[in-house]
This record gives sequence, C-alpha cells and structure tokens, in this order.
Amino acid sequence: MEFKGTTIICVKKDNVVALGGDGQVTLGNTVVKSKAKKIRKLYNDKVIVGFAGATADAFTLFEKLEDKLNEYAGNLTRAAVELAKEWRTDKILRRLEALLIAADKDTMYLISGNGDVLTPDENICAIGSGGNYAYAAAKALLKYSNLDAKGIVEESLKIASSICIYTNDNIVIETLGE
Repeated sequence: MEFKGTTIICVKKDNVVALGGDGQVTLGNTVVKSKAKKIRKLYNDKVIVGFAGATADAFTLFEKLEDKLNEYAGNLTRAAVELAKEWRTDKILRRLEALLIAADKDTMYLISGNGDVLTPDENICAIGSGGNYAYAAAKALLKYSNLDAKGIVEESLKIASSICIYTNDNIVIETLGE
C-alpha cells in the first residue's frame, strides 16, 4: 500500500530515535496544505508516531493507538499488535486508509490495516510516496556520515522533497532519547 502525498521516516542511532515528516497535503494534483503536522508524541511523550494516508483516518488511528498504549501500560509491541488486529477485523476501522510508523526508545514498527506490525531489519523505516527516496538517503547517511538520528531524518526528508512531487520541505521532527 503506497500513499501519494507524504514522506514519513524514522531512524534510530546511538539510542536516539527520530521520526519526521513533511507538511504537504494534496488532493489529487493540488496542494491544499503545506504545513500539516503528521507526527505526534503519544503516551506521555514516550512514543512517537507518524502517518501516511487519509488525514482523518490517521487521527482516528492515533487515538486508537493511544487507547491501546494506555490499556497496555505503554507496551508499544502489545499496543501495536492489538491495534493492527482491531484495524483489520473491525467493520469500520478496516476501511481506514493509512499507514503508521510508531516508535519508542526500544522498538520501531510499521503498522497497517492488513494486520502488519513490522520491525525493520535496519534502524530505518519509511512510508509514503517519498518513503523509498528518504529510506535510501537515510541508509547512506547512516553508514557514511557523522550525522545524528535527527540530522539523518532531516537530510533524508530534504532529499525526498527534492525528488517526490508529493513531498515538501516543511519538515517536522520529533525525537526520543536525547
């Protein structure tokens, strides 16, 4: 599932997790907003989450994830699995069109409505129409630069915004572990 309209990337380096996204919202071929905030901190600022997809759907999923985090005392793994199960099986939720990246200081997940709760093989996860561009940039920067996690996310998003027409350079980044 790929969404036109955003780039979200998460990187972990040296016990710091950074999750960032661009601010562009498109409707078809038209930019309708350039400074949207697609990144949130949840559960007393211990979890960061970002979305690609339909905005209202993502906000619903943010609320559901926060409910699950509260229900499972901040256990992101359990909350992510339970959210994915509910998202896949609930008649209303299964119509929601979005992807989420959620991370705490220890774990990082890509969560989908297909029931996926995926941990990346590397300390990088990206979604959205510019996700592959940002991922490739982050992979190189992680290996060949001295940038910290936040710097890698920022530069990766700038690179993606220079390639993907659905991504802009109004960047919002949240971190954990600094």
